[in-house]
Amino acid sequence: MSASERVGLEPATLRAIAELLARAEGDRDPIAPPSATHPDLTVEEAYEIQAINARARAEDPAAAIVGHKIGLTSRAMQEMLGVDEPDYGCLYADRVLDGGASIAAADLIAPRIEPEIAFVLAEPLATADGAAVTAQDVLAATAYVVPSIEVIDSRISDWRITLVDTIADNASCARVVLGATRTPPGDVDLAAAAVDLRVNGESLQRGVGSAVLGHPAEAVAWLANALAGHGVTLAAGQVLMPGSLTAAVPFERGDHVVADFGPLGAVEVHGA
Repeated sequence: MSASERVGLEPATLRAIAELLARAEGDRDPIAPPSATHPDLTVEEAYEIQAINARARAEDPAAAIVGHKIGLTSRAMQEMLGVDEPDYGCLYADRVLDGGASIAAADLIAPRIEPEIAFVLAEPLATADGAAVTAQDVLAATAYVVPSIEVIDSRISDWRITLVDTIADNASCARVVLGATRTPPGDVDLAAAAVDLRVNGESLQRGVGSAVLGHPAEAVAWLANALAGHGVTLAAGQVLMPGSLTAAVPFERGDHVVADFGPLGAVEVHGA
């Protein structure tokens, strides 16, 4: 059967996959990759699975969507999964934490940490004439950036993910930790901004903003344009995580993690 003749997965099947992922997260019991059980699963269907769980969480006011994360922004990760563009997921209010927070390792499955430069919007991110959002539009709409750490986790066994697996699994997002230092985006060259990622006092990774699609604002622009295609506009006050400046590092109980961004400030998180 040709691609044009393909009949998509039934809505009931997409709901069943969403339920399996939600249960895996709640029980901390990972599942087989959806791409293994449904080899024809498409990117569009994977985003619908993600959206099913987002709609289910919307019934809880504490779990309101307060922003978005962007994944697969490094060339190395894109090559590993055989894709040529990023993906995205939702940030929920009850999973965005202040710097210095403790996160129980027992609440997660196989967590890893990534240092990122988070954007907080001052105004909706859209163009008046409907043209594509640019990195300059992003910088103009941003109130400030803050140092941040994303704790990623996979509800898929052993991180055996393809693109559709991580999309369905909310782009492998688990928690976001935001630092207190607020910097107007025009005050610093974000492409040159550097980070030193330290775990228990040992420097494990160093990176710069240009690792994120050449400039972190480019990743946010990509997100704005991707969501615009679904009629969604990024709103004032939303937190946007553009992608990691370094490779991900395992996060374990007892770890003390510090992401030091120099002039942009530092943020830390503890594994409990």
